[in-house]
Amino acid sequence: MNAKKMRKTIVAGNWKMNASKDSVESLVTDILSGASDVSAEIIVCAPFPYLSQVEVLIEGSNLMLGAQNLNVNASGAFTGEVSAEMIKDFGANHVIVGHSERRSLYGETSEIVAEKTKAAIDSGLTPILCLGESLDQRESGKTESVVSEQLNKVIKMVGIEAFNNIIVAYEPVWAIGTGMTATPEQAQAVHKFIRDLLASSSQDIADKTTILYGGSMNASNAVELISCADIDGGLIGGAALKAEDFLQICKAG
Repeated sequence: MNAKKMRKTIVAGNWKMNASKDSVESLVTDILSGASDVSAEIIVCAPFPYLSQVEVLIEGSNLMLGAQNLNVNASGAFTGEVSAEMIKDFGANHVIVGHSERRSLYGETSEIVAEKTKAAIDSGLTPILCLGESLDQRESGKTESVVSEQLNKVIKMVGIEAFNNIIVAYEPVWAIGTGMTATPEQAQAVHKFIRDLLASSSQDIADKTTILYGGSMNASNAVELISCADIDGGLIGGAALKAEDFLQICKAG
């Protein structure tokens, strides 16, 4: 059987720090109204204050809810932080970990990302684990060493079996919001590299792991990207804020 057919196509919308009560209501309502003929699994990753609102809006639908970050601690004196259990309390099933913005703006190391991945799994959340290289790293030929370091830290922390419950997202940092886009060939090459890395620990898990592409996927390039052998969907930023564009991407799979 074709390994790609074993995997679910997943499209996850990362709203980042963009939301208001009014915009969330109209965006989710519009996504729901157009999602009936979508075969891909759809996840919306909302800012913390809006999880409750989205939970109510998507009740009884096929949409899944995710958060964008978490703290590794279960509770305690960590002012301003949010735990996995709190996220679950609002009906979320998923959480983004290791997004390039968290790594670059907030100093999250591969060790911290691995700890967050473990905290999510231990609480029953599915992590969307982000991996990717900067422009400097790509231009100096370090893409594979950077991505393998990021992934291997997580494998060492949680074990390969945990990838039965992890979604991986490759996001070339140089292609996010820069106007530069990875070609389908460039994206597929890194996705295959990630799958081969997983396969060095378990071929079965590698075949089943969903790997999303997160580098400026949009309505015009989604079909070509998702048709690649090792690209199983997308982690969508800007286009996730426009229901029409987001649904077009969802239908690409």
